[in-house]
Amino acid sequence: MQPEPNDARWLAAAARLASRGRPLSRPNPAVGCILVKEGRVVARGWTREGGRPHAEAAALDHAGEAARGATAYVTLEPCAHRSLRGPACADRLIEAGVPRVVVGVEDPDPRTAGEGIARLSAAGIAAALLPIPEAEASLAGYLTRATRGRPHVTLKLATSLDGCIAMADGQSQWITCAAARAHVHSRRALTDAILVGGGTWRADKPRVDVRLPGLEDRSPQRILLTRGIPPDGVKVINAPGQIDRLDGVQYLYVEGGAQVAASFLAEDLVDRIELYRAPIVIGAGKHALGDIGLASLGEAHGRWTLAEQRQLGSDTYEAYSRTR
Repeated sequence: MQPEPNDARWLAAAARLASRGRPLSRPNPAVGCILVKEGRVVARGWTREGGRPHAEAAALDHAGEAARGATAYVTLEPCAHRSLRGPACADRLIEAGVPRVVVGVEDPDPRTAGEGIARLSAAGIAAALLPIPEAEASLAGYLTRATRGRPHVTLKLATSLDGCIAMADGQSQWITCAAARAHVHSRRALTDAILVGGGTWRADKPRVDVRLPGLEDRSPQRILLTRGIPPDGVKVINAPGQIDRLDGVQYLYVEGGAQVAASFLAEDLVDRIELYRAPIVIGAGKHALGDIGLASLGEAHGRWTLAEQRQLGSDTYEAYSRTR
């Protein structure tokens, strides 16, 4: 199947739509689907709470007969396996009379893994992969779980211009402005779990929840990195490498402190850094990171790529993706 001029644009829109399902779609990935006919959107769908309905099913249910003749843009390959919770999405697309399906990412699940596209093609549907960065990024947690056996890890840092996270006496509230702090809560709402270190827990008693109106129910599971006794309602791991034991966690948000951040970087477990930088200089304060184990300056280069940048009030937000 040859791509059409607007295929990448519609698929990128489906990837943005997928974020509506995250993280409530767990244990399933958050997938987006858009049905387009004659240049107009017929219906949209994303994976709903608990993983059902799938994005394709939600879009097809909304479209009804209008789905016939439409192109389906879906971020992840339509599933090919039937379950007790519903029919395979590949079969639903065939039955709906969709003549064309554009897929962003092949499903690594061995129950589908190319079979979804093959089934569509066998039914006479023009179906093909169109790999775009937006689709892969929207499925980062699911894909990291499938390929690395662990959650996708985002390290959040909030610093002064000179890289400090607190005054020398530990005072840290607040380095960043209200707009930046609200943005942090919006990022928390997209994660399955937030991790902090035992020192941060004891010193700051952080709530590590979501406090944006209407999104309070998105507060993630709390994880503590410590060898101490776990507080009530908080899961504990003893080392960064144990994040593979966090069942049901696709997206892990690491907030601190400095030694925790350094330990995750030292073990190369960070997939994304989100840096909030305030226009202040502290001087003799507490620095954002400890030793991350680099033997030479050359080892520091080529590891990170700027993925996003914006202004949040007086502060600057930058996101960097790990180059692997």
